[in-house]
Amino acid sequence: MIDLRSDTVTKPTAAMRAAMASAVVGDDVHGEDPTVNELQEATAALLGKEAALFVTSGTQGNLCGLLAHCGRGDECIVGNHAHTYMYEGGGAAVLGSIQPQPVPTGDDGMIDLAAAEAAVKAPDHHFARTRLLCLENTTDGKVLTLDQMEASAEVAARHGLSHHLDGARLWNAAVALGVSPAAVAAPFDSVSVCLSKGLGTPVGSVLVGPADLIDEAHKWRKMLGGGMRQAGIVAAAGLYALEHHIERLADDHANAARLAEGLDAIDGVKIDSCATSMVFIRLDDEARDGGPDLRSRLTDRGILTRWDGSRSRLVTHLDISAEDIETAVDAFTELLA
Repeated sequence: MIDLRSDTVTKPTAAMRAAMASAVVGDDVHGEDPTVNELQEATAALLGKEAALFVTSGTQGNLCGLLAHCGRGDECIVGNHAHTYMYEGGGAAVLGSIQPQPVPTGDDGMIDLAAAEAAVKAPDHHFARTRLLCLENTTDGKVLTLDQMEASAEVAARHGLSHHLDGARLWNAAVALGVSPAAVAAPFDSVSVCLSKGLGTPVGSVLVGPADLIDEAHKWRKMLGGGMRQAGIVAAAGLYALEHHIERLADDHANAARLAEGLDAIDGVKIDSCATSMVFIRLDDEARDGGPDLRSRLTDRGILTRWDGSRSRLVTHLDISAEDIETAVDAFTELLA
């Protein structure tokens, strides 16, 4: 199957499975898993931070970070379309009593910094205490520039706020910008990066930041049920991915650009955006009428997609080849002809 639903559907490569099978393990709750420790040290070094914590998911990484930055009754400023605000079950509010303060997100994925600055609360007992400003890079595949992230850091510093990045797809951003991962992480106090989105591991994310913050996050990971034992088996996949699967993201970006080019040539298909590994399309009324149950017909052709009405997000990844892209374009063309 050619699975375009997400970059989380990848399977570990044979070489990654071999690394997992041969991993040296120990009890990570006691800090004794050498492979987990190596992954944490390698990720911290790659992102230019002092320390790191291996967690089960990006949601857990963001949550541990927010809980480490904020106390009960504190406030986090976040984009109104951000993953931490929209798609993480309200965990910070439910488990940390952290109030989210959403601000508008632009079409480029960047929050409105003027609105963010205006949302910072005065020191008054009537208000939640504003403690944290969050960004996301990438958002819907769109890459924030170094200047945009630095401008956000300046706002945070001006108001004494901590600065957190949901960098689940930071790797894509770094490749697209042609800079090191550390350059993307530099404006932030803490960063959560995913090892499965784009990099092809079966599970896991890493939270990086100062040693004292990571120590606090480690406590929260335990409270959230995230104490892990012989986790080196999955940490080994992360180490392999960091070494072998970052630079190849350029192939995913090229495949997404080709997919957008091919679909844009089909009457009735509109490209809403194409950035890094993501293509957002929509069908106009005529194409929609001519392609009833398009998702199931594509599935019959061996192409998995997901739809929200007439709109779809198509994602390229490790398991999608250039030949798969041409097959997908041909299938869309034939079914919508």
